[in-house]
Amino acid sequence: MGVLPELDPEVAQALRSGAVIPAHPLALDARRRLDERRQRALTRYYRWAGAGGVAVGVHTTQFAIRDPAVGLYEPVLALAAETLNESGRLGGGPMIRVAGLLGRTEQAVAEAETAVRLGYHLGLLGYAGFEGADTRALLDRARAVSQVMPLMGFYLQPAVGGVPLSYDFWREFCRIENVMAIKVAPFDRYRTLDVMRAVCDSGRAREIALYTGNDDSIVVDLLTKFSHRGMDVRFAGGLLGHWAMWTRYACNCWSRSVALRDQRIEGDVVQLLDLGLQVTDANAAVFDARNGFAGCIPGIHEVLRRQGLLEGIWCLDENEGLSPGQLDEIDRVCRAYPHLDDTDDVAEALYEWLR
Repeated sequence: MGVLPELDPEVAQALRSGAVIPAHPLALDARRRLDERRQRALTRYYRWAGAGGVAVGVHTTQFAIRDPAVGLYEPVLALAAETLNESGRLGGGPMIRVAGLLGRTEQAVAEAETAVRLGYHLGLLGYAGFEGADTRALLDRARAVSQVMPLMGFYLQPAVGGVPLSYDFWREFCRIENVMAIKVAPFDRYRTLDVMRAVCDSGRAREIALYTGNDDSIVVDLLTKFSHRGMDVRFAGGLLGHWAMWTRYACNCWSRSVALRDQRIEGDVVQLLDLGLQVTDANAAVFDARNGFAGCIPGIHEVLRRQGLLEGIWCLDENEGLSPGQLDEIDRVCRAYPHLDDTDDVAEALYEWLR
């Protein structure tokens, strides 16, 4: 077994310290072709908003970019990397670059090799399509990919393609040397606690950064800690599709939550919990919770369209669109929670991003 690829120390520190990492959407034109200008504008928006990184090639980017007939996995990762290289001259800390990795071992390894070549730091290793797979095989796959690049585990909720994964799986997964983080997104408190307990029991609680992907309980995740066997485990930040929109607000919410949790500022925890319920209500509308999340990606696109960042809500699948009644729900939460919206600020910079 060769020398494992290491995470840059500055990036590793940023990852452990915590960050807002939006899951990057896919900008398409009316012909459902990649809109490079708006794709770059989205990346510029996230940097401007204060995000600490971006995740590309993930569920929000649409898994279908890997379809050979679509062929957008490498072009989309390359566009984000090039745009981050350009915006890196603006100063600030390193932008954590996360690449989504899917498929059987051969495909996941190939995607990791592409991501490394393009300058990505971490591979977000997903398990879509692995229902009923043997735990040992899943761990062997993770070990193989970890030889190519450092890993972030991904516990995706079953409603959008994830599979249930046991406490035993996560404990052994955490013991893989090159696992640096886990995105916890089962939308289930019991399964979330499984991962937190597994991190503690793996002996690597101080090395592995936890990122919430539970869009239904973002603020609660950020505010709380889990104590187990004398260890405290908490979410350093979040990697979320919900943070792909209204991102400046998301950065403010994250910083307030972790500062209050860590008692670096005085604040009203009840006020933040109230805000958390508003975020969950907004998420339910945008992510189409009442229809089993069928309109999740189009919902994000609709908010970004209203912000001027996307021209339309088109997805690669022409049958994928807003669910009946979803548009009315998005209208409702936009009216109810205007303080979550950063559209007015976006308007001032949008022309420059679309250059």
